[in-house]
Amino acid sequence: MIISAHVPHDQIVFTEFDGQEGVLVDLDSKRYYTLNETGVIVWRALEKGLAPTDIVKELTAIYEVTAEHATASVEKMLNDLLAHKLIARR
Repeated sequence: MIISAHVPHDQIVFTEFDGQEGVLVDLDSKRYYTLNETGVIVWRALEKGLAPTDIVKELTAIYEVTAEHATASVEKMLNDLLAHKLIARR
């Protein structure tokens, strides 16, 4: 289970499109990353300072998924965001 909280780096700009998708732009590297609807929810939760366990609860409340599935999805996204240096552990 994921336990550490994460925060977006200051150089990351997020833009949401119709609540269905979003784009992250790393102003340092000039790279951009697209987010699907679930990714937008996770990113917004990170911006609010929510813990991973709270993000999982939010996903299970919105979608018909098990806590295990939501946890795996959140863990994967957090690992991807960390790998691309878009977020940091708090």
